[in-house]
Amino acid sequence: MPINILMPALSPTMEKGNLAKWLKKEGDKVRSGDVIAEIETDKATMEVEAVDEGTIAKILVPEGTQDVAVNDVIAVLAGDGEDVKSAGAGAASAPPKAAPAPQAPAAKPASSSSPSAAPTPRPVAPSLAGPAPQPQTSAPRSNGHARTFSSPLARRLAKEAGIDVARISGSGPHGRVIARDVAEARSGKGLKAPAAMPTGAPAIAPAMSDQQVLALFEPGSYEIVPHDGMRRTIAQRLTAAAQTIPHFYLTMDCDVGKLLAAREEINAAAPKDKEKKPLYKLSVNDFVIKAMAIALQRIPNCNVSWTESGMVKHKYSDIGVAVAMPGGLITPIIRRAETKTLATISSQMKDFAGRARARKLKPEEYQGGTTAISNLGMYGIRDFTAVINPPHATILAVGTSEERAVVRHGKIEAAQIMSVTLSCDHRAIDGALGAELIGAFKMLIENPVMMMV
Repeated sequence: MPINILMPALSPTMEKGNLAKWLKKEGDKVRSGDVIAEIETDKATMEVEAVDEGTIAKILVPEGTQDVAVNDVIAVLAGDGEDVKSAGAGAASAPPKAAPAPQAPAAKPASSSSPSAAPTPRPVAPSLAGPAPQPQTSAPRSNGHARTFSSPLARRLAKEAGIDVARISGSGPHGRVIARDVAEARSGKGLKAPAAMPTGAPAIAPAMSDQQVLALFEPGSYEIVPHDGMRRTIAQRLTAAAQTIPHFYLTMDCDVGKLLAAREEINAAAPKDKEKKPLYKLSVNDFVIKAMAIALQRIPNCNVSWTESGMVKHKYSDIGVAVAMPGGLITPIIRRAETKTLATISSQMKDFAGRARARKLKPEEYQGGTTAISNLGMYGIRDFTAVINPPHATILAVGTSEERAVVRHGKIEAAQIMSVTLSCDHRAIDGALGAELIGAFKMLIENPVMMMV
């Protein structure tokens, strides 16, 4: 019996991906573990390995195809001893999408010889490479309405918005309601009935439609550039963050004179390789990462993530650092940054930044984390506020260091000052607690020798 090769889920939140390239063609034999294709997500390009052995009988989704839903059939594999032509002919006449799994009294354990097996993504870590999330149904409703297929994230966002998920029109696979549908429903679009908000809930003004926006401009005076997956994901996540996380902001000015002097001295003393190039060159951002990591350890009640069932208190400081890339940004994570030297942090960030811009980061390298840092100092930005990236409870916005006039002991002096602003999730962190965290950061960044203790 032919084996269906399905579009894999390369991360827990992936719902669609682009089939960038086939590395095998029809008629090629494959073994388990062979790399057969490259899949693009909104953040990275990853290789996909075959699970079963056989011959590729038919490729159903050509390379270059965008927005292929998870679990769609992308190719068919003829098993050993099976006629390749007949398997390919049968695949050509079959619908390209995977059929939903039928309800059965008792599920049978899956085996490697299953007729429909998803390929194994590489290099996702085992904890992230579990089976693709299947559409889930809500319990039958007392009003007799049919069950609604929806993702766990969509159900949570709908609950927080006070919207009945049954009223939302789904755009995911098989009509499944996904997070994007909830975001549209909050703006008044995609609802099956005009009334969606419960009594007492604040009304959300509907967003302007595409037609309303374009009507404001002269025809021919613009061009429309379609959104790619990264831009859509950024818009979706940050819109949800701004609507569901109660932000408050704390700003402090930090005297980084000692830090700049220490950085210059450390870089001058850095060991050199055979070509007499320094093995590392510390940046101000490396000190910021280290200081934030230690500050979270000193104020552990800020090293948290909010969930409805309880507060998640993290043992380690996993610091996400925003990296700009074509079309958007990504936040690779320095794990256990409090335990790493400045040289190690610097080396790891250079590696992450290079691979991020080439979209070669692994999901486990940019998913999770306990806080994040966004540094726009290199663009001359003095100060700004940043939007928290869930599941973080904080994000630190870092401005440029510049010479400013300060008063010391009654005298006006020049000092190198850097403004930083801490955004906090008020559900998890109160004002006084946030003040303790940014105060601990200020003490460390102004006295970098304390990071070595």
